[in-house]
Amino acid sequence: MDFIAGEVLYFNKPLTWTSFDLVNKFRYKLSRKLKVKKIKVGHAGTLDPLATGVMIVCTGRATKRIDEFQYQTKEYVATLKLGETTPSFDLEKEIDAVYPTEHITREKVEEVLNSFVGTIQQIPPVFSACKVDGKRAYELARKGEEVELKSKTLVIDEMELLECNLPVIKIRVVCSKGTYIRALARDIGVALNSGAHLIGLERTRIGDITLDKCMNPEDIDAFLDEAIGDRVADEAGAVPSDK
Repeated sequence: MDFIAGEVLYFNKPLTWTSFDLVNKFRYKLSRKLKVKKIKVGHAGTLDPLATGVMIVCTGRATKRIDEFQYQTKEYVATLKLGETTPSFDLEKEIDAVYPTEHITREKVEEVLNSFVGTIQQIPPVFSACKVDGKRAYELARKGEEVELKSKTLVIDEMELLECNLPVIKIRVVCSKGTYIRALARDIGVALNSGAHLIGLERTRIGDITLDKCMNPEDIDAFLDEAIGDRVADEAGAVPSDK
C-alpha cells in the first residue's frame, strides 16, 4: 500500500475516543512505520466521543476525497431514554429535566418516528462543532454563553423502531450529511410530548462501508506490518527497529 500517494481506510471508533484521537493514533504509528516526520491524514465525518462505529480515514492525496465520503448516506443505531433531557442531548451532561412517559405507547413511538422521514429542518445542538462567529459552538456553550444556531435542511431516508422497552427505545436511522442524532433524539422527545436524550449511538454504515469492513485501533500495528512490512527500512539499507 502507498500511504503517501493515498489510501482510504475504515475504522471502528471506540467509545470515549474523539475522532481526532483515532486519526492522531493512526498518523503517529504510520509515520513511525514509514520513518517520515509528516504525513497527511484526515477523517470523513466526525463522531462524538460517546458514539462508536464507522469512521473513514484518508491518507496522503486521498484526503482530497474526504468531501466525497462526507456527502454519502449514513446509517446509525441509536438508543434513546424517554422522559429525561440533558443540555447536550446525550450522556455528556447531567439530566436537567424530567417529563412524563405514561402516555407513550409503541404505536405512538412508531407514528412519531414515521413523521420524521423525509426532508426536515433541524437545529444543531449547542454542544456541537458548528461555528458561531468563527468559534465552535461547544466552546461557547461550555463557558455558559448563550448560543443560537440556525436550523438546517436534512433528509431522513429511513427510521425504524428496533426495540421498544419503554422508556428506552432503540432506532435505526438512515440520513444525510449533517444530521445530529442527538438533536433528533431531542426532537423525538418533544414530538412525544415528553423529553428524550441519547444513551447510546453506533454508526453502522457510511455509503457502502459497513462495520464488518472496519478495523479496530488495536489492529493498527498488525495491519501496518502487513501493509508495509520492513520495506522502507530495507530500501534505506537500515536495520529494522524492534517491534
